Amino acid sequence: MEDRYSRQILLPEIGAEGQKRLAHSKAVVIGCGALGTHSSSYLVRAGVGSVSVVDRDVVDTTNLQRQTMFEEADVGRPKAHVAVEHLKKINSTIEIRGMHTEINSNNAEKIILGASVVVDGTDNMETRFLVNDVCVKNGVPWIYGGVVGVSGMVLVVKGDGPCLRCAFPKLPAPGELPTCDTIGIANTLPGVVAAMEVTEAFKIMMHKDHTEELMILDIWNQEIQKIRLKKNPDCECCGRHNYEYLTASSRK
Repeated sequence: MEDRYSRQILLPEIGAEGQKRLAHSKAVVIGCGALGTHSSSYLVRAGVGSVSVVDRDVVDTTNLQRQTMFEEADVGRPKAHVAVEHLKKINSTIEIRGMHTEINSNNAEKIILGASVVVDGTDNMETRFLVNDVCVKNGVPWIYGGVVGVSGMVLVVKGDGPCLRCAFPKLPAPGELPTCDTIGIANTLPGVVAAMEVTEAFKIMMHKDHTEELMILDIWNQEIQKIRLKKNPDCECCGRHNYEYLTASSRK
């Protein structure tokens, strides 16, 4: 292990003890799109002991512009299955699982419980609210990440808040938020935001202090802002413990 991860072990931020903690950790990546492909690769290359990738979609030609794990020959195949094949070629010494399924209120806890950290690679807020519910309820740290256009955001949710719904109390109405389908995305953006997410995941898995602020990135102008969030005592999730997205019998 020391030879493979020697460049990480040399870092005072990680060291031999930190590498051992990574090796005994379990990361779950929800979504295997632009963020998820980068995040899962970073985690696997770093030697995280168990990495699970969850995604319901198949590879599309429009994905190839920014989802670096996929090739033209993969078009039409389940992303989770392709990811496992690719990731096992990178690191055969760890456990890698792929789940070609939709995460929903019926299976979310089964997928997430037992994880050391959950990394967001989704592309919709409803799924993020569900993950937020599961993680806050069960005390599982998770890292929100979002990318669109030339802008990205990262937020670590750990403990009893503040959580994602302290920052975004209500589910946006359809069409209210810009998406990659409507305004596009710079293909350099997901790699940067995923790197920020996974760096925070490393900190959590090594039991080190994480960044507490909401980080907002403008990759075009090379700007990063940090906004300190306060826990909202009236937050439906971490304040009132009303896990409405988890308790729903079914959601799209």
